Amino acid sequence: MKRRTLLGAALAGAVVTPALAAGTARAADPGPSVTRTGTTTLDSQAIFFVSYDGLVNNNSFQKNGLLTYKGYQYAVWYTADRNAVVGRRVLGASTWSTVKVGHTLRYNDSHNVISMGVSKVDGRLHLNMDSHSDGFTYVKSVAGLMDNPAGLSWTTSRFGAPQSTLDGLALTSQFTYPQFVSTPDGKLQLSYRVAVSGNGRNALAEYDGTKWTNLGEWSSSTGTYTGANGSSTARNMYLHGIDYDTSGRLHSFFTWREQNGAVMCNGGGISNHDTGYVYSDDRGRTWRNNAGTVVGTTGGSDKVAVTDSGLVVDPLNADHSLMNQESQATDSAGRPHAIISYVPGRFGQCTTNYVADRTANGRAFHVRRNASGTWQKTEIPVPLNSSQRTKLVLDKYNNAYAIFPFGRIAGASAASGYTDWKILFDGSGLNAFGEVVIDEMRVRDGNVLSFMYQEKSSGTTPSALHVVDFALPA
Repeated sequence: MKRRTLLGAALAGAVVTPALAAGTARAADPGPSVTRTGTTTLDSQAIFFVSYDGLVNNNSFQKNGLLTYKGYQYAVWYTADRNAVVGRRVLGASTWSTVKVGHTLRYNDSHNVISMGVSKVDGRLHLNMDSHSDGFTYVKSVAGLMDNPAGLSWTTSRFGAPQSTLDGLALTSQFTYPQFVSTPDGKLQLSYRVAVSGNGRNALAEYDGTKWTNLGEWSSSTGTYTGANGSSTARNMYLHGIDYDTSGRLHSFFTWREQNGAVMCNGGGISNHDTGYVYSDDRGRTWRNNAGTVVGTTGGSDKVAVTDSGLVVDPLNADHSLMNQESQATDSAGRPHAIISYVPGRFGQCTTNYVADRTANGRAFHVRRNASGTWQKTEIPVPLNSSQRTKLVLDKYNNAYAIFPFGRIAGASAASGYTDWKILFDGSGLNAFGEVVIDEMRVRDGNVLSFMYQEKSSGTTPSALHVVDFALPA
């Protein structure tokens, strides 16, 4: 079989050469900084329960749980009585207007998140919710709601009835991880997983303003992976994200999770391994590795598989509790960046308790492709103190920001080659439970880091859900 290969053979370690990584950064550009400008409350009593070590209202892999469009910010969550609601506010306003969309959360499963998307071609807001290896609920607004928010009232009547299909298009009975992404030509795509953890495939559907079309699956669950401890013949690809850059290229980092626990040194770990990368220049129809070789076709017989060459940009076996679905972004030059996290080898070569070991010794790393096309990696010198995920954003100067569990923020400058990571905000006063949900659009279009977080609670006692805003360098 074809073996996985490392792209850019010389992955740099924690110390990198600034000239290689800085890209278009100039000495005069400001470094990273955050200035807290305000906090608003979405819900003083949002639903609270912990499952899979997370909250249903604050799983960082939601895309998007919080977004900004044409001067308004939108948020989605479940209330204490399990109602799915959408809130909106004028940017800078202190209060939110909310509407119920006719759906109630079925199960206490933190994977049953709500994700939003905007189809620019017709100005609709789309919601996909309550799906974990199960069916889903889909709701869309009337046309033009997002284009004329000041002129159209914010009422339940602006949303259609909840559906179990995409306007009649049935996708799969085992649906998970909805992620909406707007295409450069104004359409809307929905990324999702077919089937279950350890044996699933990634797929895409597309909305053109008139109808939804199922583009099909693009990753494979088959093929043999052999590690130091054993082999596995089934898996799924977990995406760190799926994002278009300013030139229209679609990027995705990922990790593999094997079905067979024999690949691990200890059953208390997790069978995630390797960080991979693919991209598409034709709106997700074909997928290429870093060298530009086609490695998969959406809806075709040749899908991206663990046995394909040139996929792995950071190799790691299944013994270090590597996180899945972490975070990614692209800079102003279209170069891909990601945050990954795991327990480094200096703390041992075999994790035996996924949550405990990541909390005690987990570290996050910034992985990116530099201007010369090679991959570099820098450890962020901030202990995770959590088993959960870290988010990545880049400002208009390409400075990088890592938003850690509990709302802590670290930053590194592009001018330094991302070698000067430091804490910019320690999360004081937030009382945040863990992961946060980032407004990616507001960073890009408004130069504001805005994220949603929920306060710590216990058992199933509801707690407050907030959005906090930080100004980035002007």
